[in-house]
Amino acid sequence: MPQTRPRVALFVTCLVDLYRPSVGFAALKLLEEAGCQVEVPATQTCCGQPAYNSGDRMTTKDLARAVIDAFLPYDHVVAPSGSCAGMIGHHYPGLFADDPHYRGRAEALGAKTHELVSFLTDVMGVERVAARYDGVVTYHDSCAGLRELGVKAQPRRLLAGVDGLSLKEMAEPEICCGFGGTFCVKYPDISTRMVDDKAKDIAATGADTLLAGDMGCLLNMAGRLKREGAPVKVRHVAEVLADMTRDAAPIGEAKA
Repeated sequence: MPQTRPRVALFVTCLVDLYRPSVGFAALKLLEEAGCQVEVPATQTCCGQPAYNSGDRMTTKDLARAVIDAFLPYDHVVAPSGSCAGMIGHHYPGLFADDPHYRGRAEALGAKTHELVSFLTDVMGVERVAARYDGVVTYHDSCAGLRELGVKAQPRRLLAGVDGLSLKEMAEPEICCGFGGTFCVKYPDISTRMVDDKAKDIAATGADTLLAGDMGCLLNMAGRLKREGAPVKVRHVAEVLADMTRDAAPIGEAKA
């Protein structure tokens, strides 16, 4: 583990901010326990991914410039979301191909932007967390985290050290849940069929809890599981790793 405390900016993400603040607090706890000096830039806003997926490059650039200006001074940028981290790391540089000033800044920011669990394991060298979760979980690999950032083994490695937890894999954990950002809006029938198939795969494991690293996927799957009456709790992986599952009800459920 690095000897000096890296200055890390937490990119909270829109869905965490609006729907699941507990994930942001869990991410903060995990980063601080890993030895990071964590800050949450007050001027942060959306990464621009919805506008980007809809073809609105002008709005995307405006949002991206704000993110670059706010986050570039830090040693690392960490997001509890593979899709937001992938947007910043992989798509920002191309946005500014014709802007010599911001292209270099976008490339510099992209090089130090990470998904949360990948950062903990691959950069900070975290091998085990102090957490307990009594239950059988299954893990969904979100598309952006898996295919853009290579997040696959890292969450499973840390979950293996959580006391009381056992992992039961789905038959097809890497298959898209059908959310896909604006995909579910553009192609609702296809999206519904995809999440229906995913819900069946989840239920077939017999797991009592579903985990993933992206709120969009989690909200989508939680909604389908609830409509199907499946007795499966849904949580962001950070909440389990941070041992903060007592602080918030499962996604889609009211706190008792």
